[in-house]
Amino acid sequence: MAIHTVSQVARYVSGLVDADPVLKELYITGEVTSASKSAAGHRYFSLKDGEAQLRCVAFRSGVGLEFLENGASVTLYGRVGFYQARGDLQVYVEHVHPEGVGELHMEFLRLRAMLEAEGMFDPLRKRPLPRFPKRIAVVTSRAGAVLHDIQNVIQRRYPLVELLLIHTPVQGDLAPRGVVGGLRTANQATAVDIVILARGGGSMEELQAFNDESVARAIHGSRIPVVSAVGHETDVTIADLVADARAPTPSAAAELVVPNRRELLRLLFDFTFTMRHHMASRVLQGRRDVRAHVAQVQRLMPSVTGWRQRVDELTRASAAVFARDVALRSERVRSKIGQLGSLKPANTLSRGYSVVERQADGQLVSKVEHARAGDEIAIHVTDGQLHGLVTGGPAPGRRAARRRRSGMAPEQIPLWS
Repeated sequence: MAIHTVSQVARYVSGLVDADPVLKELYITGEVTSASKSAAGHRYFSLKDGEAQLRCVAFRSGVGLEFLENGASVTLYGRVGFYQARGDLQVYVEHVHPEGVGELHMEFLRLRAMLEAEGMFDPLRKRPLPRFPKRIAVVTSRAGAVLHDIQNVIQRRYPLVELLLIHTPVQGDLAPRGVVGGLRTANQATAVDIVILARGGGSMEELQAFNDESVARAIHGSRIPVVSAVGHETDVTIADLVADARAPTPSAAAELVVPNRRELLRLLFDFTFTMRHHMASRVLQGRRDVRAHVAQVQRLMPSVTGWRQRVDELTRASAAVFARDVALRSERVRSKIGQLGSLKPANTLSRGYSVVERQADGQLVSKVEHARAGDEIAIHVTDGQLHGLVTGGPAPGRRAARRRRSGMAPEQIPLWS
């Protein structure tokens, strides 16, 4: 036979206790005895009945430790473990409640404490509800009167909203899974603004689906604000605590999520009256301001009578200057016209001059070299035209003079000589 150390045996016993599923979660009822409190705030006591007792420890983070008084009858929730250092088999207590509290309520309190410690009930994480929702998903059973009550309230208060029914069992073993699936469907639907999780009143057993941990986590994980409307006003479930808002009844939930059209009409009337009054006041003040500005402009505006007379004088003076300038320029134009007229060929002919041109090509003969012997010419005089024939060249004296003017040597003989 093998020989074992104390530590080996203690570890073995601890492993057996920890592996037993029955000992992991227990509700135990009994009388408190040998209660004490450590400096750190932990409680040590024994729980006994007429035949046996169990050593217990409740750390200061536990719930309901104030009920641990000697002689008190309590129901506690915890697990059994083996404390190897002292060889004690003891109950590690998480929740303590006075005797008479049912198992469902104990489970409710345990789950509530756990989720609260996780911060799932924190008011800071709760989302505000949209003021004017367009589409509301209702997760409930189609068989009950809940949907009918919600429809009546919505139709009366705010008929513009659209209701989307997501059917689920709300009681029984299938209810938690159905509620979780309904919340998932609502989050996957298009343009849903609010989810109402609703069911009518009932006993704690009938409302147990809404005290389920999976339902609580589904509400917490919803991307859409969730309004819990489970049971009657006195019923409080885990779903109510996790939801973004709680309504005491399904009808109250419908009133919570939509505005009252009568109130909206009243507000609209008030806003209209206020706006008209404000606009009238603004218009009146504007008129006063305009009058004040007009008076100020009139007071500061210079007199235009003197300026008008000055403008008239300047206009008359400029007109006179313009007229003199026009007359002077007209006289200059007439002078130029006279000068141009004196240069007309007809006027030249009237003074005894004539114009000679070759008849063959109409070329003017202004120099002797322009015509040769035998050329027919036309001679224009003041009263008509004469025709002639060139029979010879220029006179020698005039030709020599032309040569002198042009620089031609005397010995050069023109070709036509």
